[in-house]
Amino acid sequence: MTITDILHKTDLNKEEIKTLLSAEGEDMKKLFDRALQVKLEHLDNYVHLRGLIEYSNICTKYCLYCGVRSKNPNFTRYQLSDNEVIECAKLAHELGYGSVALQSGERSDKEFTDKITHLVKEIKKIDNGSLGITLSLGEQTEDVYKEWFEAGAHRYLLRIEASNEELYYKIHPHDAKHDFQTRLNCIDTLLKLGYHTGTGVMVGLPFQTLDDLADDLLFFKQKDVAMVGMGPFIPHPDTPLWEYRDQIPSAAERMELTLKMIAILRLMMPEINMVAATANQTVDPMGREKAIAVGANVIMPNLTPNEFRENYLIYPDKACVKDKPDQCQTCLDVRLAAIGHRVLYNEWGDSLAFRKKIKDKR
Repeated sequence: MTITDILHKTDLNKEEIKTLLSAEGEDMKKLFDRALQVKLEHLDNYVHLRGLIEYSNICTKYCLYCGVRSKNPNFTRYQLSDNEVIECAKLAHELGYGSVALQSGERSDKEFTDKITHLVKEIKKIDNGSLGITLSLGEQTEDVYKEWFEAGAHRYLLRIEASNEELYYKIHPHDAKHDFQTRLNCIDTLLKLGYHTGTGVMVGLPFQTLDDLADDLLFFKQKDVAMVGMGPFIPHPDTPLWEYRDQIPSAAERMELTLKMIAILRLMMPEINMVAATANQTVDPMGREKAIAVGANVIMPNLTPNEFRENYLIYPDKACVKDKPDQCQTCLDVRLAAIGHRVLYNEWGDSLAFRKKIKDKR
């Protein structure tokens, strides 16, 4: 079977996925062109925005790759006030973003979960609930997920980070606080509760193989998630995984591999939402645009007050840390227009796949 034959399939098997992941030169261009064609056929050239609010860098976990891990003492911990969160959400509404994404280090204590419930309810008061709300707040109990859903959150992003259990434990401690099965169960719970559920992985990890990446894509399809976020792994010097930085592909190779992952998943799941992650722009000044041009359709401009952003560095040298929100909006409009895309303002931007799923249940 030729590359062209594979590119016109949606039900790809593992070997076909590995063939596409290995594509170079003209074959890689064919992959990227086909992925863009599929996206435009199903989703048009719109890009959805999620105003990102990095609520807190306080985390109870100590994942081996993450700069905000609880065992890293080399930066200042913070938590935004209620007013700061609401002002960020109001700004998202004023800028026409349509949605916000509330992200934080992982905590599950009642003080934290009650606070999130309160904040979600307060955000829903803005313009009669016109803002969509995505949460990315880690592993919680089913009762907590349900409480947040009933408060008004409707999207949830919980990255699996690596769908291979063996690889998962090479980038996380192997203990009760970092349990692979618990994370899988949380994804299943979010799907069961009716969340517009998303997950994702890092691309270019040490120890990661093409088999792992192919299995990641099959995992997304098997779980039938509605959104996916994938970006290149960026090692942080204050983490244990820094020791293996010489075992990862170059920044250019990680970027190229990420683009292939996005493009292949667009062929496999043509109607889901995919994020052009900030990590893409961190390793390549045109990284977000390149991701959009091969199949991604969501960007998350940062609305966190600037004085806190440098303390929410999961990885170093994060792009857009010093950008002002209004400048970012103008910049995005111009940069997206240059690649034939446009922002869809004042819309929640749920994926077509999710909307169809909800319609079928009625």
